[in-house]
Amino acid sequence: YAGLDVSASHSRSTTCLQTTSLLSMLATMYFMGIVPAHIMRSVGGGYDNESVAMTAMILVFYLWTRSLRGCESVVVVDDKKSNVDMHIRQKQDVGFEVSSSTMTALLWGSVTGVAYFYMVASWGGYVFVINLVGAHCATLILLGRHSSKLHAAYSAFYFVGTLLATRVLVVGTTPLRSLEQLGPLLVFLGIQIVEYCERVRTRDNLTRSKVWLLRLRFASMAAVVLLGVGMALWPTGYFGPISSRVRGLFVKHTKTGNPLVDSVAEHQAAKAGTYEQYLKVVAKIAPIGFGMVAIGFANDASSFLLVYGLAAYFFSHKMVRLILLTAPIASVLAGLLVGRVAGFCVEGICGWRLDAGEVVDTIFGRLGDEPVVAAAVTVVQDNPSKKAKKKKSDIKETEEEDTSSTEAASSLRRNVLFQISTRIAWLYLAFHLYTRAQPELSSFKHHCQQMAVSMSHPTILVKAQTNDGHVVLVDDYREAYWWLRDNTPEDSRIMAWWDYGYQITAIANRTTIADGNTWNHEHIALLGRALTSPLKEGHRIARHLADYVLLWTGGGGDDLAKSPHLARIANSVYRQMCPGDPTCSKFGAPGGHPSKMMQESLLYKLHSNGLVPGVEVDNNRFKEVYKTKYGKVRIYKVLSVSKESKEWVANNRVCDAPGSWFCRGQYPPGLQKVLREKKDFKQLEDFNSKTDADDEYQRKYFEHLSNPEKAKRRAEIRERKQREAESKGESKPDDTIDLDDPVSAPVPPTKQEIREINQHWEDNSITSALFEMIQMNDIESFVMALESQPASAHVRSKDGRGPMWWSHEHGRIEMISILKSHGVSEKLRDKDGMTPIDMADDEF
Repeated sequence: YAGLDVSASHSRSTTCLQTTSLLSMLATMYFMGIVPAHIMRSVGGGYDNESVAMTAMILVFYLWTRSLRGCESVVVVDDKKSNVDMHIRQKQDVGFEVSSSTMTALLWGSVTGVAYFYMVASWGGYVFVINLVGAHCATLILLGRHSSKLHAAYSAFYFVGTLLATRVLVVGTTPLRSLEQLGPLLVFLGIQIVEYCERVRTRDNLTRSKVWLLRLRFASMAAVVLLGVGMALWPTGYFGPISSRVRGLFVKHTKTGNPLVDSVAEHQAAKAGTYEQYLKVVAKIAPIGFGMVAIGFANDASSFLLVYGLAAYFFSHKMVRLILLTAPIASVLAGLLVGRVAGFCVEGICGWRLDAGEVVDTIFGRLGDEPVVAAAVTVVQDNPSKKAKKKKSDIKETEEEDTSSTEAASSLRRNVLFQISTRIAWLYLAFHLYTRAQPELSSFKHHCQQMAVSMSHPTILVKAQTNDGHVVLVDDYREAYWWLRDNTPEDSRIMAWWDYGYQITAIANRTTIADGNTWNHEHIALLGRALTSPLKEGHRIARHLADYVLLWTGGGGDDLAKSPHLARIANSVYRQMCPGDPTCSKFGAPGGHPSKMMQESLLYKLHSNGLVPGVEVDNNRFKEVYKTKYGKVRIYKVLSVSKESKEWVANNRVCDAPGSWFCRGQYPPGLQKVLREKKDFKQLEDFNSKTDADDEYQRKYFEHLSNPEKAKRRAEIRERKQREAESKGESKPDDTIDLDDPVSAPVPPTKQEIREINQHWEDNSITSALFEMIQMNDIESFVMALESQPASAHVRSKDGRGPMWWSHEHGRIEMISILKSHGVSEKLRDKDGMTPIDMADDEF
């Protein structure tokens, strides 16, 4: 190519180091290096596997596209005729021969498989990777882009990658059993059939109709075989179910049917502002880059960007956590657009197209006079017939006309004035684009810096602001873990909710009942039952499992605030906790007042011991041994621990090999009575289970989630009828009692009620929770709190301030708007005579 300077001689080769390529690469690096969607899982000290897995995932995608890279055409320079002949390379090898390009694709595909093994060992998200590569391969086949190179690359990738993945202990034969991963296997089998038919076609020179008949014959045979194998294996339970997390990505509602998964905030659907928060300007220009690639630059390799882009947007929209997957593809698409526009401007100003690869070749003297041939070329011989001679004559006349027009255009472009005018026009365009883009890029950089600072703070060491405005450093969590490390025996077992399990293991170096791994639903349900059951019953379970109980008690998102989720999870396995109520609505704190079931629970007793009048822990069962400075963590020693159970568990571990660290614990005999009451949780997709379906439970679960107020009302009616039955000496009501009494949505407080609320100033759990939500900008929890109890929008703390003051103080514009919709005034005054608006003026 000659670039924009037509007077330059034709380049004999091109490399990937052209101006646009280099600028696109730099722009992509810039976006990817600072975009919050990537930083959110790559900060130093991150516990999540994604901190490592993102690098592994991008490596797999790069190697996969690299295995498909290759020229589709070749250029042969004929010095005798002074013209350039173009010959399109064959897409398939001829017959059953294997070309060097196919072998190269085979090699790169194998390397991709090794990188995929690294991904499998890093993160469970490897399922997304293999399905995305499989989907891209299938898309190319359906679009008629099948080639021997594609077949070699995907076959090597799938064979090597799957073989190595089965060597990962926690994966095993899952790639050949799980419905989530059978798609790529079908693509692997399908491409073998397609490749065989194509090689037979090139060998025997078959017509199109014969090729389709051959494909249909082999596809039918394969379908019959696969159907037979599937029917034989289905009754045996060979195929694994689709996980609830994956299932939740393909249903209309944002809940999965699994209360454990639904309790995690990052598994909820993404909102419109999420992309603005985590991608900023990249979210605006990436779609333009997507269109640019689709319209003008799509080939076998680059089409992967299109498939990846669609998949990343779909899944991130369904689950906010997966916005992490959009960071690489959004950065690449945005970088391609910015780099190509900048490249055009640079080449237009300079007048030529810089190729760094050519510069290197020139310096080292690698450019010769020989023509460069990128692939095998079909030789076309002259036909001496009259028709051929006439065609040559026509071609010659056309070439003469093209030569004269080209010389005229070349003469114009050699004009100095024309060249200067052209360069000035390009310079003006570049300056205009820069001035328009510079404010956006500055805002993007500033936003990324702010997000990086906020996300880089340790989650267990934070700065906070007291109600009187003092900024303090809260180090309660780490101090609690250090206390466990320094003041408890090494074989101590710590009972805590699974959220903090990894932290306790890593910092306190103590065994936890449950860590951050949520695979064992029934085990976490048992933990939830121990914490949400009445104190005596909870102690009977805890004494067989743990030596200490650790609770987060600092308000906001502490264990008491999470406890309704704990009750739901426990009830999904131990149905007698909340009969007929999958969401366990009677366990909660409507209006900030804990229900009877919550007040009786072990968690509430330990959490509010000595803080709420009348709440005391049974000193014969639990003893408080440590409380942190700001009350964020409380640790209790379990009394009357069963030594028999502790010794039995230690002596009955089941290891995968003698002396191995991978050992499954077993429940002691002392817990068998409790375990006999459980009903293993069945997900909606566990169609291959031999147990009865849980359709009724799932139906009620979603019904109660869609109308939580109705669920609470039904729970209240059930509890009232139960008390009436007990007072009459009758048996407890069962699930057949009609509970569908008329219900209504939460009623907003009247003006008189608002005046009464504003006259009552006190610090309580509601004010503490709302303050922390506003401070952390947790809009979702804030909205849910006000929707469930509208009167809480008007509460006032001891200093006379409330949610409106705190929202103005922290600049929470969206929260201010929400409070206004609830009728909260901005003209009220606190004990110092300051209005909420005064707080905003003072702050900003």
